[in-house]
Amino acid sequence: MPISPTAEGFRAAFRRPLLAFAEITWRWVVGATATVLFFFGLFEFLDTLPVTNGELLLLRTRNPFFVSQAIGHILRGHLSRGLLSLILAALLLAIIWMVAASLGRIATVEALLEYFRARFATDTAHEGENDVTGKRAQGRFAALLRLNFLRLAVVLAGLVGLAGAAVVARSASTPPDPQTGIVVLLFVAIAGVVCLIGYELNWLLSLAAVFVVRDADDVIGAISNSIALCRRRPAALFAVSTWTGVAHLIVFVGASMVVSVPLALAGMLPWRVVALGVVLVTLAYLAVADWLYTARLAGFVCIAEIPDALLVPPPPLPPPAVPAATIDRDELILSDVPIPQPGI
Repeated sequence: MPISPTAEGFRAAFRRPLLAFAEITWRWVVGATATVLFFFGLFEFLDTLPVTNGELLLLRTRNPFFVSQAIGHILRGHLSRGLLSLILAALLLAIIWMVAASLGRIATVEALLEYFRARFATDTAHEGENDVTGKRAQGRFAALLRLNFLRLAVVLAGLVGLAGAAVVARSASTPPDPQTGIVVLLFVAIAGVVCLIGYELNWLLSLAAVFVVRDADDVIGAISNSIALCRRRPAALFAVSTWTGVAHLIVFVGASMVVSVPLALAGMLPWRVVALGVVLVTLAYLAVADWLYTARLAGFVCIAEIPDALLVPPPPLPPPAVPAATIDRDELILSDVPIPQPGI
């Protein structure tokens, strides 16, 4: 019977919970570092802002117009410094993410390779193992750093593309002749194309990380092997990505429905209880999303390691041969000679 890489990916995530735990650990460490650094920098930046008595009086009025005027006057001359600090923090977090993602990918993919090679127990599954052991281990780490840098470049290019989509869409409307519908349509169309291209490139680079760890390829070789795998087994890759994506969408919709409950009760419950409920639901959603990503990665490793004989269904058996019917001429019931009737 053929093996489903999607089912094997989910089975590996269930049977190896430490893999999902390792994936969640490095992702949450980076996320927690980014969150703490953001709030620490925000509070430090706010402490450096001078606030006069007149601006404080405008803030206490709680009038939207007066509050906006006060905030604009407070940030005047200091916003550039805040943006520079934000850019510097983003660069440091990008470096931390690149290092953590490279180390985490080496650990998870190596464990998945060991699992699937023992799962299939075939000689073809160990073809490139001896070649990898002879290469430098730090070469894989450097190649993964380059791949993650390319992923960050794709994200940055996507943000620039979204900004360009906003500029192009805005140019279609003028103050004398506003065209709100055309602006929205142009922005959604261009932004959709940008997001689709960015998602496909990021997906390809994430698949290339498997070949970097398995075969110790460089960036170009890993991307080339990924494209070759896409041409050789497109249906299996599409199935794994589709089913994990559908599961992620269901989890996102469910989490959105659950998180709306404490938000709806915000007027009756203390704000600390509402904030705690939102944080808990968000953390649970992130944990399930990381688990689904581990299942998708396991499916990719399964597709790369599975032999063709186990992935492609066997050809159907030929129908059994039916012997040709023969007629016995000596049988009286089939004879051409009429049977004499009694009494005639």
